[in-house]
Amino acid sequence: MKERLKLDISPEKSQIVNLRKRESEFLGFTIRADIKGKKRVAHTGIKHKKREKLKEQAKMHIRRIKDSPTIQNALRFNSFVLGIHNYFNRATQVNPEFSRLAYELKAFLYNRLRPVGKYGHPINPTSTYKKFYSTGFKTFKIATVHLFPIGNVKTVNAMNFSPTLSLFTEEGRKKIYDKLKPDIETEISVLMKATLPNRTVEYLDNRISRFSMKMGKCEITGWDLSAHDVHCHHYLPKHLGGTDNFNNLRILHKDIHRLIHSKDKDMIVSEIQKFDFNNLMIKKINQFRIECGLEEVETSHVKK
Repeated sequence: MKERLKLDISPEKSQIVNLRKRESEFLGFTIRADIKGKKRVAHTGIKHKKREKLKEQAKMHIRRIKDSPTIQNALRFNSFVLGIHNYFNRATQVNPEFSRLAYELKAFLYNRLRPVGKYGHPINPTSTYKKFYSTGFKTFKIATVHLFPIGNVKTVNAMNFSPTLSLFTEEGRKKIYDKLKPDIETEISVLMKATLPNRTVEYLDNRISRFSMKMGKCEITGWDLSAHDVHCHHYLPKHLGGTDNFNNLRILHKDIHRLIHSKDKDMIVSEIQKFDFNNLMIKKINQFRIECGLEEVETSHVKK
């Protein structure tokens, strides 16, 4: 007979922490119960060892930029900063914690990047920079990329569970399905790490902005996309005079993007049957193909 697994909950294995007297730690956060008026509220920050680890990781990115001040290394730094901000911005003391971290890194950052970048308030920063950060913080500009300021972060309220979330009402089900949408900020941080050496900074920046504006959805099918499924299509191809302008880019699923550019009729028919497109989707695909100077897709295999 199989032995039963037993959970050891003896006093020696468990630990109860009085949050009124001292703080507890969990997944890099610290938490304690502080007095506020006639009640106690959660006071959350960043674990000391975790903050020291973040400092070392930041130094690693700074050294990399110093040794090779390229667009890719600057974007890697930005991805790192945006990632740790998105993770810790639920802490009530996130601004003091990161302000202290920025202060401790200030001399290291300035001395190493001064020879390879320009320091000051961002002038005409990209739309992605303006979306996440204030221009009131001085930062370095490395190879046309403004580095995200480490100290510029605010607490984001963590919402409680809503009693309206329910499988038994239409409104409740809709809210549950909305919650299932992919984490856009997480996917953006992955996109920022992508290395596309043949693309311009304008393209890389507008691709992220477009992905964010479309809430991570394919602009033809409406599918939710992970960063690994994203292709950014030039509506008017570059060889026909198209640019990397925001209005000329479209966020598509990688398979849809290949379908738009395909000249193989058998492949086109196979893909249409595979994805079970409707007439509206085919109409959009044909609009894209016409702009590319390609033949329209036949609708004989499309569901009505």
